[in-house]
Amino acid sequence: MSESFPRLHARTRRFTLGVPRGFTIAPGGDRVVFLRTRSGFDPVTCLWEYDVLSGTERLVVDPRALAADDEDLPPEERARRERSREQAGGIVGYSTDAAVTVAAFALSGGLYVVDLRTGQVRRLKTSGPVIDPRMSPTGVHVGYVTGGAFHIQDLEDEVDHALARPESPEVTYGLAEFVAAEEMDRMRGYWWSPSGDAILVERADDSPVQRWHIADPANPARPATEQRYPAAGTANAGVELFVLTLGGARVAVPFDDEYLVNAAWDAHGLSIVTMTRDQRTMRLLDVDPATGASTVVREDTDPAWVDVVTGVPGHLSDGSLVWAATSEGGHRLVVGDSPVTPPTLQVREILDIDGETVLFRASGEPTEIAVWAYRRGQITLVSPTEGGVYSGHTAGGTLVITGQTLGSEGSATRVLHNGTPRGHIASHAERPSLDLRVSLIRAGERDLATAVLLPSGHVPGSAKLPVLMDPYGGPHAQRVLAAAGAHLTSQWFADQGFAVVVADGRGTPGRGPEFERAVLHDLATPVLEDQIDALHGAAARFPDDLDLSRVGIRGWSFGGYLAALAVLRRPDVFHAAVAGAPVTDWRLYDTCYTERYLGHPDEGHYDSSSLFADAGKLDRPLLLIHGLADDNVVAAHTLRLSSALLAEGRPHNVLPLSGVTHMTPQETVAENLLLLQVDFLKKALSS
Repeated sequence: MSESFPRLHARTRRFTLGVPRGFTIAPGGDRVVFLRTRSGFDPVTCLWEYDVLSGTERLVVDPRALAADDEDLPPEERARRERSREQAGGIVGYSTDAAVTVAAFALSGGLYVVDLRTGQVRRLKTSGPVIDPRMSPTGVHVGYVTGGAFHIQDLEDEVDHALARPESPEVTYGLAEFVAAEEMDRMRGYWWSPSGDAILVERADDSPVQRWHIADPANPARPATEQRYPAAGTANAGVELFVLTLGGARVAVPFDDEYLVNAAWDAHGLSIVTMTRDQRTMRLLDVDPATGASTVVREDTDPAWVDVVTGVPGHLSDGSLVWAATSEGGHRLVVGDSPVTPPTLQVREILDIDGETVLFRASGEPTEIAVWAYRRGQITLVSPTEGGVYSGHTAGGTLVITGQTLGSEGSATRVLHNGTPRGHIASHAERPSLDLRVSLIRAGERDLATAVLLPSGHVPGSAKLPVLMDPYGGPHAQRVLAAAGAHLTSQWFADQGFAVVVADGRGTPGRGPEFERAVLHDLATPVLEDQIDALHGAAARFPDDLDLSRVGIRGWSFGGYLAALAVLRRPDVFHAAVAGAPVTDWRLYDTCYTERYLGHPDEGHYDSSSLFADAGKLDRPLLLIHGLADDNVVAAHTLRLSSALLAEGRPHNVLPLSGVTHMTPQETVAENLLLLQVDFLKKALSS
């Protein structure tokens, strides 16, 4: 008997195991290094290499062969994986030299290097558990962090040097601070010079950040974990930069702004990107590594907020700046001083810069993300013309394109060299065995991107079904995409007897700056209005299939906030809600995310977007779910809302998850959460 979808969904880590990722293309374009587990059930990630000319692949490193697959991770590495939403184990990250001949990686806190030509692996001696090892471009040294200190090791004589040691337990060198990793997609805290003789290193001081304590009530003998959490309106970590040389010299790189967004060190020099606390000004600075002096190259401002785009800054081979900025109503690629993409094409990410070519992701249609290339004044679509969600990498004439469409199961990875197909890098992911019945429509007066999913055996017009809204609904994330993988869980809920409606309202990406900035100073009203608008629009398109007298809503994180908001403020529309890990009071969420949209708490925009004042309005079934080990949206959000509901005499359900973080990675928990939600919703909507 085949496994149920909830069990399969949990065992495969949401069908991500076995999917190739983490691609690095050799400069000559002849080889592609990548990560992949051996099967769709195997959580141990291995390092592989694909030969472009022959179309063959080989296994380079299997952690099991090193007796290191049973992981014992240092706390800093666990935190890094939580920030990056990493769901697998083994070799989850690696770095190479510029020639892609040697790679460094960490396993269970150990430092390993592998010769990619011979496959020979060495474990190097270190003074403690290793975090974020990175090869120097020359392949002579590897940098890493241990115990908050930044070290380098010479690969020839294996001599280890600590170039920077923390002055107190609250200080780290070489690691990204919490808000950089969680909210700015910056997972690194140091950058090698191209010549490999110096490193730009971040010094983060957490001592100004308030202390929170995350306890495990199910294990009272275990002490609470102390965490520095920069809640909205409170102090962030103090961040400084230093250029460290292999000879021991140390040069400060001062900057005035609150946030270090990114840094880059290439053949054209050292650059840093900084942002003010209110996030309305972003500066690009060129830095003299010998003196630490900097010059402002570009300053972008926005009355709402400036957007953080991954992959910049960079330079073409002639030194022209590669940047991304908002202008004329669009997110645009900028080369030199000029936008080179139309405002109707929303640039999302810069993927690679190879000589005169810039590879980037962008959306014309918001439900699709394509890969484009800019070269010598022209932009060209390089991903397939079939609409879907794509990404890619390029170097040395080789192009790796990954993607999935609405009509195909799983993702595909294509390899091309100088435009000629050179085969596929196989995916070993399991298939979900669902009959996907999704219609992508535009609904409501704002033409909101909306997905409607019906049970696989449902005959249109044969019966009206209870409706389940299944949103995320907030900034940074989309649910309505032209990719089958985006709709698997929603389809399973539909197969349990629901008509599922998923809508991306104002604040979500893909439709341009004006649409995203509609949530400025109000994270509640626009997103809730748009869910209702999409619901009614979907019902107008499927009048004989959606029963608006039985409407439930479920969500996680921002989606959990939206679900609770819906039954509290619009019980006339929503009749039951499941709110997983919801933000309930935005004062309890972090500085960088919350202040971007609501400003400083003293500005007065928080109460109208929080839930406590609405506690007395609850008269619909509400299930609150929260992991007690969640260090992103801490359990205090749910517990305080529950207390407010209790004080108002409002019945509700709370499901605490002992030892569970924001990701809910445990297989049993992930499986049973789906089953419990269906049971709750069916009972709540039965009358």
